[in-house]
Amino acid sequence: MKLFVNDDIRAIELKTLSSESITERTLIERVAAGAAHEISMRWRPNKRTVVFAGPGNNGADALATAIELSSRGFKPEVYLFNIGGTSIKNECQYFRDLYNERIADDSLHEVTGMFNTPELGPDDLVIDGLFGSGLREGLSGGFMSLVRYINESGAQIVALDIPSGMFGDWDKSALERNVIHATMTIAVQFPRLPFFLPNKADLAGEIKIINIGLSREDIERRPTNYFLIDENSVRSRLRPRRPFSSKSDFGSALLVAGRYGMMGAAVMACRGAIRGGAGKVTLYGPQCGFPIVQTAVPEAMFESDDNKLVVSGVKPQHPYTACGIGPGLGTNELTVNAVETFIKSSKNPLVIDADALNAISRRPDLLNSLPANSLLTPHEGEFDRLFGECDSREARLKKAIDTAKYYAVFILLKGRYSALICPDGKIYFNSSGSVAMATPGSGDVLTGLLTALMAQGYNSKAAAIIGVYIHGLAGQMAEEIQGQYGVSASDIAHHIGPAIKSVLESNKR
Repeated sequence: MKLFVNDDIRAIELKTLSSESITERTLIERVAAGAAHEISMRWRPNKRTVVFAGPGNNGADALATAIELSSRGFKPEVYLFNIGGTSIKNECQYFRDLYNERIADDSLHEVTGMFNTPELGPDDLVIDGLFGSGLREGLSGGFMSLVRYINESGAQIVALDIPSGMFGDWDKSALERNVIHATMTIAVQFPRLPFFLPNKADLAGEIKIINIGLSREDIERRPTNYFLIDENSVRSRLRPRRPFSSKSDFGSALLVAGRYGMMGAAVMACRGAIRGGAGKVTLYGPQCGFPIVQTAVPEAMFESDDNKLVVSGVKPQHPYTACGIGPGLGTNELTVNAVETFIKSSKNPLVIDADALNAISRRPDLLNSLPANSLLTPHEGEFDRLFGECDSREARLKKAIDTAKYYAVFILLKGRYSALICPDGKIYFNSSGSVAMATPGSGDVLTGLLTALMAQGYNSKAAAIIGVYIHGLAGQMAEEIQGQYGVSASDIAHHIGPAIKSVLESNKR
């Protein structure tokens, strides 16, 4: 799914108005119908409902939604902010008059000056239509105080389009306490970029996306640098297997992983690669890992380093089609030397994770030796060690864009809504996953899965898009059985096969 910034969304809206010969009011009515449906699916009409409408189109959305809710049995109390009596825009004025015409019960309070805030509590439902995604400056004065009061009331809050106080594009300056803390955000046609940033995603709550029929032709035609990885985008990239295939058709995955006391990471990577469909999986590790790997993952082959306890020199004895390096390696000086030598001698893209990333952070000049299109998979701590401290997810993403371009690599920044940053500046946010996946070894399974996909001939970008989504979906499937607390990395690996099957068969459902 494509994601767009404010200017692009507005251009798509204008194209829709022109091509369908409709007015802005039609789009507002579509927003209201979708929002009222989502609200009435969650809350009953006897719920006290308080609507706050700002002076612009977001306020018009709120007024139109209040009209729709009234037709469904709700009895909203509406507060329309028209400071000075002349600040509301044309569409907002139109729906104000329509509300008064259809619902003649004095439930609409037009605020032109001093405002007595209605008493709110945990049993109430608030509809937030103060300010939408076009906001350019943080809230201040009375609106800031109102937003803080709403948040502190404990009421359940539905934000229309975007929580008031949040910017629709990159959001670097809005203070969290000055932004609506929504229970649910009803996003119009597209989720917004801040929804994928940890400190902002929590403020948006549950995301519901409503389709208001914006021009499909213009959406498909319009370029963007932002995408959401979903089931459709993964299914379109996955290649079903031909009936007469053999294991030789699915590549040879080499994993360089493990040290004394950390062979579990190597085992998890092997399991991820096996479940990811590689035709052959080989672990290159220290001698101490031989009995562990041959027992825990008998499907994998083992090639032994000269050292008993750590990897001291990567010297695989057979050809391979993709390599993943890093899980559980440690940063012993011998190992760091081995990582440096191996990277400098490699010609094909590598999957680089965990301690291989830490080894590079100790020798930053190695970044200049990375094979083009290699896939780096850091979590936030590893990213900061590699490229310098960042004070926010947004700052990391912006730095990752510059870094991926400069070194011609792909960076998969792991976390909730893991983000794939490409050398061309495009960012793909992953939609799958669960908090249950915050468990030891989860990232090692992902490394194995990514390596398996690249071994099968998927390029780095396709492997990352497929792999991160399948990994997240496998975690969700594991959670259904084990619950949020009980999922292990082995459970995630176990569900990779069913996750791939689910995606391939999704168009049949």
